[in-house]
Formats: sequence, C-alpha cells, structure tokens
Amino acid sequence: MPDDVVRVRQRTGTGIGLVLALILGAVLVSGLPEDDERPDGDGDCAPRTVASWTADDRLTGEFARYGDDAARADDWTGGDGTHSVRLPDGRLLWLFSDTYLGRVHRPPNPVGEAYAWRDTTAPLVRNSGVLMRDGRLEGTLPAPLFPDPAPDQWRWPVAARVEPRSPGSDDQVVRVLLWVRTAGQDPWVYGVPTATEVATLSLPDLRVESIVKVLGQEQVADFSRRVLFGTTLLEEDGWTYVFGGDDGRPAARPASHAYVARVPEGRLADPSAWEYWNGSAWQSRARPRPVLGDGRRTGVGSAFSVVPDDGTYVLFTMAAGAKGLTTVASYWACSPTGPWHGPSAEFAPALPQQGTAAYNPQTHPELSGDGRLVLSYDVNWLEPAGAAVMLSRNVSLYRPRFVTIRLGADR
Repeated sequence: MPDDVVRVRQRTGTGIGLVLALILGAVLVSGLPEDDERPDGDGDCAPRTVASWTADDRLTGEFARYGDDAARADDWTGGDGTHSVRLPDGRLLWLFSDTYLGRVHRPPNPVGEAYAWRDTTAPLVRNSGVLMRDGRLEGTLPAPLFPDPAPDQWRWPVAARVEPRSPGSDDQVVRVLLWVRTAGQDPWVYGVPTATEVATLSLPDLRVESIVKVLGQEQVADFSRRVLFGTTLLEEDGWTYVFGGDDGRPAARPASHAYVARVPEGRLADPSAWEYWNGSAWQSRARPRPVLGDGRRTGVGSAFSVVPDDGTYVLFTMAAGAKGLTTVASYWACSPTGPWHGPSAEFAPALPQQGTAAYNPQTHPELSGDGRLVLSYDVNWLEPAGAAVMLSRNVSLYRPRFVTIRLGADR
C-alpha cells in the first residue's frame, strides 16, 4: 500500500478506522454464551425500540458555529469519537478523538466551492476537549489533552464520568476512559488495540492528574482478540458498568464482539477493582467472554452506546452489512450482560453529501429528558485516499451530527 494512503488513514484515525470496520462487516448482536442460564431480567423490563427520531439542528448547528469561528487559530474545528460528560458546575465537557485545530477560512474554497475550508497543513491532534455552557460551546482545552504514551502510540478518549476521588469521598474528579493504540500495518492502519487506561482530571480546572493502565493487551498475540473497554458507561446501584469490544479481523470473523466489566463507584482508576463478565459470573481475572455477537451473523461495530430506559437497556450501533455505512440499529436487554434482542427499528440519519459515511452512534443522557434521547453520530469521508483533502476543503464534513430519539415498545 502506498505510504501516502497509509499516512492519510493514520491522520484521520478514529474515523477511517471505524469506517473501514463497517465496510468490512462490523455489525451487532444477539445471543449469549451457551452456559448463561440466568433469567431474562425482571418484571420491569420490556422490549424497547426507536419509535421516532428527528434531526437536532440546534446542536448540530452549534458545533458548526463554533468550528467555523475564525477568531482563534488553536481551537477545535472538527473531530470524531464524540463523548460528553456533565460537570458538577453545570458545564458539559465534550471529548473527541482525532481533532483538527487551526483557522477556518470563509468560502469559497480554493477550488471555488461554497464551503468553509482549512489549509491541508492544519494541525491534527489525537484528542481534544471542548467545553459547553448553557448550550453554547465556549472554549477548547489545550490540545492534545492526553499526551501520547510512547512513540507511534496515541490515546483516544472514550466514555467519562464524574465520581468520588475514592469511595465515600466528598472530593469529586472526572474519570476518562482512554484507548491506547499503536501504529500498525494493513489491516491495522488505524492502530493496533493496545490497552485501556483511565485518566483522572481535577475539578473544576480539568487538569490531568494521572493516567493508569487498567487492562493491557500487549500479550494477546491475535490483534483481533484484543479487547478495549470504555465505548460506553452505565451507572447503577453503586457500580459503573463499562462496555468494550474487540476489533474482529474481518477476514476471519465478520463481526466484532462486545464485552462488559463493572467497577465500584469511586474506583475506576483502580485496576484491582475491575470485574469482568466471564459468561456466567463476575471475576477479577481479565478473561471476559462476549455478551453480544456470535462472530458470524451478529456483532458490534468498533463503537456503540448503551442507555437504560425504564428497566430496559437499549444499545445503539451501526446496522449490519452495507447499511452499516448509513443506518443506526437498536437492540434491547434486561441486564447489561444480556441476553440482547434485536435488531429493532433502524433509521438512517442525514449525511452531508455523497461519499460520506456515518459511524460511532453515542447517546448523551446529559442533554436528554422528558422522553427524549439525544444521540450523536460522526461523519467521515468514505474513501481513505482522498479523506484528508476532502475534510480540508469542506470543514463541515468531519463534525458530529445529532438526532433526538423517542423510544417505544418493541412489538
């Protein structure tokens, strides 16, 4: 593969990596390991699905407004891997993976199109944090927020939560799950899964105090079986449930698998406190078994999201097969460990233009309420060889979009 193609893929990291995974068959779930004989939830759980959805133009427009603001040359102008967490003072911290910084120029772009654009030399960093107050984005934290752990390695932030510094403490901190990836060769041009880490950020200044490795995968020889945790979090009954997945080598397995761990409140940054679901029980030894995906017909994409809804857990991921480039599917279960049922109703949110793809559906409970659920999805250019150029000549492409969902009974 030509070096320039590899370089373009690496520069657009999360986006191209996830799009490639979708192209090659990353899909979603049903079925637990055969030795799981637990009852399917309790009386409060009922099948749930997407009853309706609408585009959330206000949120999408706010990121467009902020990204197009040319007043500063060192702030966020586009990114993917969209996650959010509400801070105690009411601000919302948005976390992104690969992020463009720099100045945005007004249209027309250099080829005469009516798009705001950036120079192809604009800085691209592996992660960033942007703050929102009262629905308005107000500033980018110094980027990258999380430094590279070693040469040819980088950190992508995923889910985050505010929790006590230690169990029972009144002092709160932000814990951010991080995926460490290492530069690799085809088919791992978007990074070899390497480790799950947890960063601790102080409040209210959001200074990175520490980064702790909670699960290393360096000793797993088969890259497709390496598991990274943190694509989504659930908080329930004093536990934080942390979902993760493997990458699933497409040539050998057409679907990735999902896994779940749990950690007592206040101990996300303590590797000894993590417990992993082994198919029938929680155990401290890091030998998790999949809760979603059979490796043939069903499985998860590289990033997915889980949210509780009136006793039922609803999972969002990209749909199976070719629809995985455009369509979001939902699944439901009565327990974080499953069994999971679906897919339920699917929907195809808007894409900005031909040649783009959607990925990484993430829920944002902090912005939801009154029966509404806010979900973001990332957008990227589909063809790796032209991605860097296309994302620069139209800056609106590489930004999150939002929809508002209403859930209903799955019949």
